Amino acid sequence: MSLVTENTGKAIRTFRKKNKLTVQELADRICKSKATVSKYESGKISLDLDTLFDIAQVLQVRLEQLLYMPPENVPTETVTAPNFFKNLNHMYIYMYDGRNNHLNRTIINVFPENQHIFPAIMYMNIKNYNEYQNCENTYTGTISHYDALTTMEFQNQDTYIEKYIIRILASFLDAPTKWAMGFGVSSRPLMPVATKMLISKKILPETDDLIKSLMISKEDIRRMKQYNMLSFV
Repeated sequence: MSLVTENTGKAIRTFRKKNKLTVQELADRICKSKATVSKYESGKISLDLDTLFDIAQVLQVRLEQLLYMPPENVPTETVTAPNFFKNLNHMYIYMYDGRNNHLNRTIINVFPENQHIFPAIMYMNIKNYNEYQNCENTYTGTISHYDALTTMEFQNQDTYIEKYIIRILASFLDAPTKWAMGFGVSSRPLMPVATKMLISKKILPETDDLIKSLMISKEDIRRMKQYNMLSFV
């Protein structure tokens, strides 16, 4: 059993459950037996491209969402990404929701290409890292790198009216983490929002210090008053 077939099968199972489909129902829709689909999900047999495409259509996800993305860094010498994003295909984002005292965990998968714009998928407010595809909201979009600014633009897969934008300053400087600002639409209540967020190359320990750093501080408020605008850097 390879990591590719094992993790692709895990993704299929996660999205199937998210869509509230049984193994038999998925099998019927792609014209396969229940036993075959079970083997796909357990990673015991590999999928051909046509079958993988059929499964993606049934589960209403993009094909790349089913593909294996290794958590470790993958060399991308041909990619023109700034230093913070070099060899990086997973990003972990942390935000704090003061409405329910909840730590929001988000993962972004980046698909390297030989240009300054990269396809990406964002899984927002995940429950656990093993099945991060089972999240509150899924966004697809791109990451654009420029000299002093990186911009991530995403659209909600389920609610097209909702877009989310993340901006990071000085991504040409390498560091384990970066502060950023996210812009989107809140559904509780419905209103535009800007969010303070921490982007990390690795999973961070969820300590009280982390949560405290994600809260808007007195210094943040001082800067807001000084510039009359939100600014997290």
